[in-house]
Parts: sequence; C-alpha cells; structure tokens
Amino acid sequence: MTSTTTHPWFDSPDDAAARLAKAGYLAEEETATAAFLSGALGKPLLIEGPAGVGKTEFAKAVASSIGAELVRLQCYEGLDEARALYEWNYKKQLLRIQASAGDASWEETHDDIFTDEFLLTRPLLTAIRRDEPTVLLIDEVDKTDVEVEGLLLEVLSDFQVTIPELGTLTAVRRPFVVLTSNATRELSEAVKRRCLYLHLDYPDAEREREILLGAVPGLDETLARQIVEMVARLRELELKKAPSIAESIDWAQTMVALQIGDLDAAAARRTLGVVLKHATDQERAVRELRLAAVSR
Repeated sequence: MTSTTTHPWFDSPDDAAARLAKAGYLAEEETATAAFLSGALGKPLLIEGPAGVGKTEFAKAVASSIGAELVRLQCYEGLDEARALYEWNYKKQLLRIQASAGDASWEETHDDIFTDEFLLTRPLLTAIRRDEPTVLLIDEVDKTDVEVEGLLLEVLSDFQVTIPELGTLTAVRRPFVVLTSNATRELSEAVKRRCLYLHLDYPDAEREREILLGAVPGLDETLARQIVEMVARLRELELKKAPSIAESIDWAQTMVALQIGDLDAAAARRTLGVVLKHATDQERAVRELRLAAVSR
C-alpha cells in the first residue's frame, strides 16, 4: 500500500490571504486561517452558510492560487457510488468477454476485465488517484441522502478508496478537500469529526464594496456603495432567494454595461431581474422598497 504524503499549500494565514486575493477572492482573517490549517493539517474543510456567500468560489480560488486542478463532485438527491466514486465499463467488458469466448477460463477472463482499462473513475476516485496538486470540491453535500455520507468517510478519513476487484487505492498526494453545505439538513457527526469547520455569511458592506470594485472594472465607488446598500436592503426582506455576492457583481456589471451612474428607484426596478429570480421576490421588493417611485 502506498503511503499518503501531505504537501504544504500555504506558508501561513497571511500567505493564504495574499494568494487568495491574487486569485480574486478577498478572504476574512478566519477564512484565510481555515485555508492555511486545512492544508497544513491535511484535513478537509467543511464550509457552511447561506447560498451565494462564496463557498464554491473559495474552492476555486484555492485551486487557482496554487495552480492545482479542481475536481468537483456536485451533490444532489439520488447521488450514488457510481456517480461519486467509480463504475465499470460494462459494455466494454462484455465486448472483451465475447471476443475471448472459448479461448480463456473464467478466472483468466475475470482478471482481464477488472483492470484499469475498464474502470470509469468519478470525482472522488479521480482526486484520490492524481499525483499532481488537486483541490477536491464536494459541493452542496447537504443535498445528498444521509447514506451517501458513508461513501465519503473512507475518503475523508484515510484518503483511500476500496474497490473489491482491485483492492484499496490510497492517495499518493493528499488533495485539498472542501465540502460546502447550505445547511438544509444536519450533517452526520462522523463527517464533521473528520473536518475543520468554517461558517461563511454575507460580507459586511465595506468588504462587499471592495469585492465589487475588484471584480468590475470601471465601477464608480459611489455606485458600488449604492449597490451594496440596495442589496443589503433586499437581503433583509423575506425572499425565496436572497441576492448572492455573485448577483451583486452581476448587478454592478449591469450598471456599467447600461452606463447607469445612479442606482435610483427606476434603475433598480428596471434591472431587478439581475438579482431577484422569483416573480414574488420582485413584487415584494417593488412594494416594500417603493421601487415604483419616479426617478430622481
């Protein structure tokens, strides 16, 4: 069995913050510290928080900041081992069996068809088998069934996968693992014990303004402040889906594209579909924030 080695990812929390910033991700002190510790300790990082606060973007930024490959497992209800770990290429195996019919014993045929040539790797196994720097993103893990968490435990504990026909495959180079959750259900304690934990929320107004100015060339500082203030007001409403940071950026890009220099009520209502994707949310925003008012 090959032993797993842990390679340094960041030299310090400050180094993590600087590298993430260079990759376009402005990390708070707690986030930068979590990034450093996850790499230094070789432990997966579980990030919880509402949708749209930058959990997935964090994993992308980590990969970009150190030149690693991002391998993503998008979780959903009904996800199973064949989609998360591996499956055998049954059609190709059948063709091989038919081609060798009568020329080999079953034992020889069995050994021939259960090899790498017929193995279809999925995200978890792909990340385990790579010897280059790899970030494994297990996205929205709370959307899977509880049983799926059992598939993760071997990977998160020992960074290995057991395939009955091939044996145990252990990671040569331990990936940087990020699990994200919108906290729609409670994850098992077994999974949580194997992870470091970080809770992300929407940034404060000043940080979100910095994010917009960094992400949208040509954005006026006053307009950036207006967008941040309007988005904050929208998030205080009882909406089906509050605006994410990405949607704040989209709104800023929209203002620049339309050459709108003032986010007044008329401009906000005209472009509300950029940040609110439900008709009932738009109706509530227009009503409660009085966006039907005449432009100043």
